[in-house]
Amino acid sequence: MSTLERARCGLRAHPLALDAAIAAVVLLCMIAGSFVAADGDHGVSWGAHTPDPLSLLLMVLGAAALVLRRRAPKAVLAVTGVLSVIECVTGDPRAPVAMAAVIALYTVASTTDRTTTWRVGLLTMTLLTAAAMLFGPLPWYAQENLAIVAWTGIGATAGDAVRSRRAFVQAIRERAERAERTREEEARRRVAEERLRIARDLHDVVAHHIALVNVQAGVAAHVMDKRPDQAREALGHVREASRSALNELRATVGLLRQSDDPEAPTEPAPGLSRLEELAGTFRNAGLPVEVARADPDGALPAAVDLAAYRIIQEALTNAQKHAGPGARAEVSVVRVGPNIEVTVLDDGSDGSEDGAPPASGGGHGLLGMGERVSALGGTLTTGPRYGRGFRVHAILPLKTRTTAQGEPV
Repeated sequence: MSTLERARCGLRAHPLALDAAIAAVVLLCMIAGSFVAADGDHGVSWGAHTPDPLSLLLMVLGAAALVLRRRAPKAVLAVTGVLSVIECVTGDPRAPVAMAAVIALYTVASTTDRTTTWRVGLLTMTLLTAAAMLFGPLPWYAQENLAIVAWTGIGATAGDAVRSRRAFVQAIRERAERAERTREEEARRRVAEERLRIARDLHDVVAHHIALVNVQAGVAAHVMDKRPDQAREALGHVREASRSALNELRATVGLLRQSDDPEAPTEPAPGLSRLEELAGTFRNAGLPVEVARADPDGALPAAVDLAAYRIIQEALTNAQKHAGPGARAEVSVVRVGPNIEVTVLDDGSDGSEDGAPPASGGGHGLLGMGERVSALGGTLTTGPRYGRGFRVHAILPLKTRTTAQGEPV
């Protein structure tokens, strides 16, 4: 943060101090202006005019009232307006006490609506100008009297312009926030609807055929010894039902694929046993990867094995895309008590990569990792490393929710 921005934030945090500083500057300007007098031969001369004590008192009171201009703008305008009228009637109209009224009018215009600005501005302009023309010592057509019209008009116009700009910026900010919320809500709604549709289709496809297979398999097991012909017929029904289920599942999955998606794989689901092979593919692509493993002796549950592999795969993909040239990655898989901890680190060269695809590219990688970990009852932590790079850390319980219920994973 630059010095100017820090100073601006400090002034916003202490508006009373800012108003006191403005009041002091206005007081100095009014006092300096009161010592200036017009000279027909030399234009303007300094020290030719000296303000009287009443004018100095009115200047001090007007400047002091400006300290409270944010808290009570209309009341401050009324006070400074009365002081300006007193100066126009009783003192020298060349003493610029009306400057405080102009600042107060600007504050009112910047904090109210345009209609109020017009009404208050015209009223202030009329009262000050009329007091100077009718009761002041100078002729009504003197330039000092006409200058009041110009300065009050400038104050009201400037305040209205600032208010309009603030309202415009606020409207743009609110519109952007509302659009962002709408996009997020729409995305969540579409995801929920798609999940519901897939679940409904899979239930319709699987439930009937699996129930039929279960019944026919039970019949075949019951009559296998005594009536093999009936058992053979039941097994034929099982075969037909399973074939129909596979065909309908293939059709359902086909609806979820794009036209250019590859064919469904026929090899087993990948796991940590292929971690070195996965790291080798990234090394061949130009990303040095170091792997450190401290796996348990027994085999991991299938869901945990697959989730760990996919998390590492996605994290290394993000590192390759966003870490920049010359970056390195480290992968560690360690068992800590009843959990498997998976950590992927990279040292992005500029420290600015966020580990997520750019906005134009989607950004579902981290979301997918989080869903995999949440489905197993684990935790996922992602974020920039101190200094530079990105960190992905997942804790996967070996005893998942499914195995806790006594079902295979």
